[in-house]
Amino acid sequence: MLLCALLLLLALEPGSAIGRDRNPAGIVGINRVNLAWLTPHEQGKILGDIAASGVTHMRLSLSAPVDRSIDAVEIAHGLGLKILLEIQLSNPDYYADDVRARAGFGRIWDIRRLSDLDPARYRENLKAALRRMDEAGVKLMAVEPGNEINYSAYNGDLIVFRKPGASTPRRASDVRNSAAFERGLATYVEIARITRQELKATIHSSDAAVISAGLSDMSAGEADQRGMERLDPEEVISLLRRLGLDEHVDAYGIHVYPGRKAGPKLSGYISELLRFCGAGERGKPCWITEWGVANSARSCPLDDRKRTDAVAAIRSAFRALMSSGRLTAAFYYDWDTHAGYGVWRCGHLSSAGLKAIAPN
Repeated sequence: MLLCALLLLLALEPGSAIGRDRNPAGIVGINRVNLAWLTPHEQGKILGDIAASGVTHMRLSLSAPVDRSIDAVEIAHGLGLKILLEIQLSNPDYYADDVRARAGFGRIWDIRRLSDLDPARYRENLKAALRRMDEAGVKLMAVEPGNEINYSAYNGDLIVFRKPGASTPRRASDVRNSAAFERGLATYVEIARITRQELKATIHSSDAAVISAGLSDMSAGEADQRGMERLDPEEVISLLRRLGLDEHVDAYGIHVYPGRKAGPKLSGYISELLRFCGAGERGKPCWITEWGVANSARSCPLDDRKRTDAVAAIRSAFRALMSSGRLTAAFYYDWDTHAGYGVWRCGHLSSAGLKAIAPN
């Protein structure tokens, strides 16, 4: 595995990573999910393409199988990529053996409840993973425990209705099992605290930033159509702050999928969604750990002109937020695994991808 990383490093020409470490106005990166399902050789090929295309920062996941996840992190580190590590809280190792998952009724995966997560198991497994990365010399830039905990696809304390169509919650008091949901949020704050502690105990990643779980921007209307509980990011951040989140994180995670809105609609949507993001005494800034625009075309060569225009407009909106200090980072979703959102198409980076990863 280390030999694979070395070979990829040699294959990259000096200076081929366009814009490396030239993002004074904010961090710009990309997601690549599900690398844990691939062999180190397959991981190396994908990560090599990413590094050679000019990407400087990546969001990778620590998910089961954990050893394969860490293989990918080590390869990415060897290629000079700076890593935001998202920790998938669905990992069964973080729960007691008798914990049962909440049903997704075949419309979404079954998933365990955040309120059932065992902080002691989480600490034990995180410590082991960080120890292995430390021994490999990996320096993490940031860690993001959890993903979309305001949405039932990733938080079993929020329910999936047997049939879609009914009105879903608009506020926390409307959640079917609000007491369990609030216990889950309290557990999440403890997870953030443990994450900070275990990072501080490492050799190479002791100064890594802690980012709260990227929250879904799904609208209430879409939640109704899907029959899945969700809450607005601003409300969930407010609840977490009351539970002490700000003591343990450096920034709030958020996801942004604005579609192809243009002009005032686009800037207005992003401004409204991120209004809770602060700077200085106003609170914590935000990290957009996922954002994307879909292009469902599958033909080669790819016509990506409309998406390229939308991506450029979104990047402009992000740039303004970064200059104000309210936004620190934006990671595009996804490199190549999703036909709609992926930007590695037809064997190369699309025009929208080039806009998405360009330095500020």
